[in-house]
Amino acid sequence: MGEVIGTNNRILEIDLSSRKFSVSEVHPKDRDMYLGGKGMGLKLLYDRMEAGTDPLGPDNMIAFCMGVLMGTGAPCSGRFEAVTKSPLTGIMVSASCGGPFGMAFKTAGWDAMVIKGKASSPVYLVIDSKGVQFKPATGVWGKDTEAAEKALLKDGTGAVVIGPAGENLVRFANIRSGHRFLGRGGMGAVLGSKNLKGIVAKGGEFKIVPANKKKFQKSNKRFFKYINANAITAGSYRNFGTNANVNLSNAAGILPVHNFSGGSHGEAHKISGEVMANRFNTKYDTCKPCAIMCGHKGTVNGKDRHIPEYETIGLMGSNLDVFDPVVITEWNELCSAYGMDTISAGGTLAWAMEATEKGLIKTGLKFGQVKGVAEMIRDIAYRKGIGNDLAEGSRAASRKFGGEDFAIHVKGMEMAAYDPRGCVGHGLSYAVANRGACHLSTSLFTLESYFGMASPYATRGKHTMVKFMENTYAAMNSLHICHFTAFAVFLEPPLIKLSPTPLLWLLTQNLTPLALNLMDVSLWPEMWHSTVGKPYIPYISMLRFLKTGERIHVLERWMNTREGISKKDDTLPRRLLTEGRRCDQEEHVVPIEKMLGKYYKARGYDENGIPKKRTLKRLGIEIK
Repeated sequence: MGEVIGTNNRILEIDLSSRKFSVSEVHPKDRDMYLGGKGMGLKLLYDRMEAGTDPLGPDNMIAFCMGVLMGTGAPCSGRFEAVTKSPLTGIMVSASCGGPFGMAFKTAGWDAMVIKGKASSPVYLVIDSKGVQFKPATGVWGKDTEAAEKALLKDGTGAVVIGPAGENLVRFANIRSGHRFLGRGGMGAVLGSKNLKGIVAKGGEFKIVPANKKKFQKSNKRFFKYINANAITAGSYRNFGTNANVNLSNAAGILPVHNFSGGSHGEAHKISGEVMANRFNTKYDTCKPCAIMCGHKGTVNGKDRHIPEYETIGLMGSNLDVFDPVVITEWNELCSAYGMDTISAGGTLAWAMEATEKGLIKTGLKFGQVKGVAEMIRDIAYRKGIGNDLAEGSRAASRKFGGEDFAIHVKGMEMAAYDPRGCVGHGLSYAVANRGACHLSTSLFTLESYFGMASPYATRGKHTMVKFMENTYAAMNSLHICHFTAFAVFLEPPLIKLSPTPLLWLLTQNLTPLALNLMDVSLWPEMWHSTVGKPYIPYISMLRFLKTGERIHVLERWMNTREGISKKDDTLPRRLLTEGRRCDQEEHVVPIEKMLGKYYKARGYDENGIPKKRTLKRLGIEIK
């Protein structure tokens, strides 16, 4: 077995049209400026793909990029990123996955691949240290994701596959690896448009080791200590999965109910992580390696099932007024088999229920009723009847039939399961998120609604918080390491852990930059430097790490502005701007205009939301 110090720095360039591949290298400057994962994927496509490319055309490219820390043994580092132009939104989209493909690909000797073109007939790819084999996929085309992955794994140790939804170009089709998914933005449809059923890698040819083992082990030990001490990472998420958030969101009034009409419901506890863990006797079933272990399986109606994550519970449960965990689990399994994002599927189904209620379309679907939902999920996957229109997403369906006021999306992407009328800073992050209504560009709702560290209805300082978290998370997605580690890294260092919550609230509201500086992010750049063998300079390295995240975020924004994105798109669904939640007597809405201009100024954008030339120059982004 060969040995790789940190990164392989080799890129596969694959052309499906010609069925040829070539090899290129990661430039050291690009490695320093964009790390790996999301940052590297964006840079690769920025250099190779023209603006205005059809997301479902052969000229669209998709990049798969491994994390720098993958394979080193760092906790929660077994993640990889995919970047492409989204068929759902028409702008750049990235997605993260913790499935086994990433480790197989990196230990086969590669850091990234870029795929373009379209195969003349269905194919799948087999990747080893020597390169790529193009194999006919006629035997697996049409199979669901589980069956297809099982078939492809005869050729390797990790795979990514699409299901019928991807083959049928459902605009929110996803990509599966193990029981994890590249979920958002329709990446499965991109592979389907290229006649690419899947990719399998033969891993285990190389061992990944950090350059400075002693420093890496020291940082790693502290990382594990923080994770195992934190109430979220070692407590609620480890014990109950991410749907431990259900009770927290319900209490805070930010749980999506009845297509984001309400923020809480008396039956929400029935679908909470605590209840499901007890009822289904759950056990760990998580990404590898993982120190948090938020993924769970359980016995549901006598069958071994993956327990749905919080976002699925929120969008396909409470948002449809359904509070039966067995039913939601079965719908989750259907979406997994067909290869569809459960957030967009749930958001689109909620729009369809309300549109039916208002007489705009005929579906037979009703809030609070299970009848017809499973059938509609199948009709969407196979584009049958009204399912063909719903397969385009809620934005497109509402533009065709009416009901745009209650189509809950941003930039065409359906909103994740946190109602921003109860956490207005998070509302700003939804509005300005590069890929559309994204809960992973920040997690500001936790400070506003869960931890009491910021006022949920105040606007002061929220632009600064959003910028800080966007920069931090963009850098994390480029290492690549799980977002949930932020709970431990932010909250467990002694300075912030020993500070009383009222003091933190006071600082956050009045001295926001000081409060954010208490959130020590030094652990991530420490691990980066020890992995690649660069000297770590206290504080300076942390500032450079945050600047790297800023560069990645702004590059993505710049790429989106070339596709026509501007201030007009940095908004929220009309319902969230004009209607209060049913659970809120004060009828709060999101005052987006009070925050947006301040955010643009902090970001170095002009008044229309376009990055200024001097901002791009400061960050070293070449203007194209």
